[in-house]
Amino acid sequence: MSSSSVDGNDNGASRGGNFAGPSLTRRRANNEIWPGPFVEDLVVQVAIDASRSLGRLSAAAALVNVFQVCSTWHTVSRSEQLWHRLTSVIWSRTHPLHDTWREEYMYRHRTAQNFRAGRSFHVTLHLDVPDGLMCRCLTLSDTHLACGFADGTVRLFDLATRLQVGSFHTHHGDHLGLFSHAVSGIVITDPRLIFAKLDGDIHVAIIDGQPQARRAHMGNVVDDGALVDFTGCGRWWVGLYAGVPGRAFHIWDGNTEELVYVNTTLTDPEALRGWHMLTELTETIGRVRVTSQESVVACTSLRYMVLDLRNPEFPLHDQESRRGLIVTSLDTNNEAFMTVDSRGWAIVRRVDTLEEVCRFNTRQRNVMGCMNLGYALICVTGVIRVWEIEHGQHLYNLSGNIGGVNAMVANDRHVAAASSATTIHLWDFGAQ
Repeated sequence: MSSSSVDGNDNGASRGGNFAGPSLTRRRANNEIWPGPFVEDLVVQVAIDASRSLGRLSAAAALVNVFQVCSTWHTVSRSEQLWHRLTSVIWSRTHPLHDTWREEYMYRHRTAQNFRAGRSFHVTLHLDVPDGLMCRCLTLSDTHLACGFADGTVRLFDLATRLQVGSFHTHHGDHLGLFSHAVSGIVITDPRLIFAKLDGDIHVAIIDGQPQARRAHMGNVVDDGALVDFTGCGRWWVGLYAGVPGRAFHIWDGNTEELVYVNTTLTDPEALRGWHMLTELTETIGRVRVTSQESVVACTSLRYMVLDLRNPEFPLHDQESRRGLIVTSLDTNNEAFMTVDSRGWAIVRRVDTLEEVCRFNTRQRNVMGCMNLGYALICVTGVIRVWEIEHGQHLYNLSGNIGGVNAMVANDRHVAAASSATTIHLWDFGAQ
């Protein structure tokens, strides 16, 4: 493939063929009037416009047209700085997995093509766990899948080999209920793996290190309630609690492990149910997810909130739901979040403005959901259905009925689901 070509032969990119970019008739004999930095800025803007109007896959066809304008513009197509910018603005990637940013862009484009077309490889992962031990949460990184269990352990799989490469555990403290040591959330920031338990303890392990995790924060159920969900990113850890009024959100600085914020009443109506989670299986009380914009979205069945992690004292949004929300449907990508209401309608909104991106009808109330940069996945009665989230079009169903699902997660390459039969299903859409 030449340095000026980008693979755009798919449904999304074929639509992008209508996005012509600059006219080829506007060629310039004097290339000096088109300096390289100006051309790079223009190329990036053309890609952004194509992505916003026709979808991310359509940016490739627009780029091909731009690079054909003249020799200067063709030369710009070899710029690593340009491909770095394009990969960042189109695919929201700031750390490459490949040797060059051009290769990274092409890989992300082809993987998105596979996701749209439903081209994937499905495997089930072998779990060496006692019968009946439930997987309560899943987390994906570029290289690993982490599974958190009701006994307080986390098992780690290598996505390249699909083999278990680690099992992390803690020294249990006081036993405050049958499920008090259950894992409520996991964060992977290579080389660290951070996980929290319902009793509020937060532990840190090194992915290639010892199986014994270090306790970074000691929980206090009496003062805080149960830690019902836990998430984070490189800089922040966020816990969602229920049981004590006015202490729903806890935010830590992930670098110093210092607690920096405690407040909000989001889970106050669920306080009693929060205590019950320690001793019995209950419906999910709340979910919390972070975005790449240093914001966090959380919901209960009654309302959702959006906080700026840098200034959490003043919520960006605090909205009640007239129809009620399916808590297990909440998820975020870098810039948007998804909820499903009690009538089965899924809505994707932008985090910063709450502008509606799309909506679609799942036709079910009991759903489990997750999303990535371009697609929403909803598990309904054991079948995972896939929608694109630019227009809300249903694309296909993933193969097979996997039965009841306890947890789901997706990134731009993988989808993982933990079934109630202690089986982890993994779909790989990676560009080969």
